[in-house]
Amino acid sequence: MNKDLEHKFVTELQDNQNIVHKVCTLYTNDRDSHNDLFQEITIQLWKAYPKFRGDAKFSTWMYRVALNTAITLYRKRKRRIDTADYESIIFRIKAEEYDETEELQLKLMYKAVKQLNDVDKALVFLYLEDKNYAEISETLGITEVNARVKMNRIKTKLRTILNP
Repeated sequence: MNKDLEHKFVTELQDNQNIVHKVCTLYTNDRDSHNDLFQEITIQLWKAYPKFRGDAKFSTWMYRVALNTAITLYRKRKRRIDTADYESIIFRIKAEEYDETEELQLKLMYKAVKQLNDVDKALVFLYLEDKNYAEISETLGITEVNARVKMNRIKTKLRTILNP
């Protein structure tokens, strides 16, 4: 690969790396897994970059590669025995006083979203990223109508999980 293409890739990746971090947060439970997934997504983006034609925005293409990589690895991991992640076992005593309501709500939301299937999880992620249904459907390879219907069903499912 030539240096110009390499430089362009690195610049695009740096400008949009928050996308990869958000996908990693959604599909992992600890820092090591997050870092491993980040590295794997970066490798897959690099491998696929020469085929990127620019038909879609770089960020849209990046979402697709990142989500597909995470889903593939997530499915492979599901075949293994689940163990408890370290953070869920220990508890912390916080010395500073602050209202942790929002943080707790986010944790509950992430926990609920992690219970969804892979495609639903990706759809929620893109929805929360303020992507419109056209962008969601393009990224996930489903119709816009299907994306809307799925999102309505997911909202109902999440309400049930969060408010049993």
